[in-house]
Amino acid sequence: MARKISVRCYAQAMFDLGLEKEQLDCWQSDIEKVAGLGRDVTIVAYLGNPKVHFEDKARLLAETLGDIDPLVLNIVYLLLAKGKLNMVADIANEYQRLLDNHHGIEQAEVITAVPLDDEAKLKLSQRLGDIIGKKIVLKIKVDHSIIGGFVARVAGKLVDGSTRNKLATLKKEMA
Repeated sequence: MARKISVRCYAQAMFDLGLEKEQLDCWQSDIEKVAGLGRDVTIVAYLGNPKVHFEDKARLLAETLGDIDPLVLNIVYLLLAKGKLNMVADIANEYQRLLDNHHGIEQAEVITAVPLDDEAKLKLSQRLGDIIGKKIVLKIKVDHSIIGGFVARVAGKLVDGSTRNKLATLKKEMA
């Protein structure tokens, strides 16, 4: 829970700074670049090694990240100094959520029984957008156990239009 609160605080602070500097989208790509470092096992091990001096770690980050905004780099240094660099992927996700919300976009996690073609994705996105009142970006997963239809989580709401749910409801009504 404390980690989640820290992630939100850092992401909100970065978002507020990015908004103030009118660099929101640029910062988003910089933050994603930093989060990408977490996928490199060698770099993670080096940055996590307590025997390596902070200056050496900072030099590696500056060289590896290349041309990113100096304020973003300073925030990365702060996370490194506090031993919280492992939170950067979560911070990037939260920053993306804040950015999407700022642009009137909502992420929807959708589970379908079968893969959807582009036309079906567009229709589903539009239908969910009409319900929520925002533009919807879909994150689709396939789960054959729902038999048919879809289950969507969007804006804190659950929309369950799955065949599995309809069968369960019918079973309750008949019992």
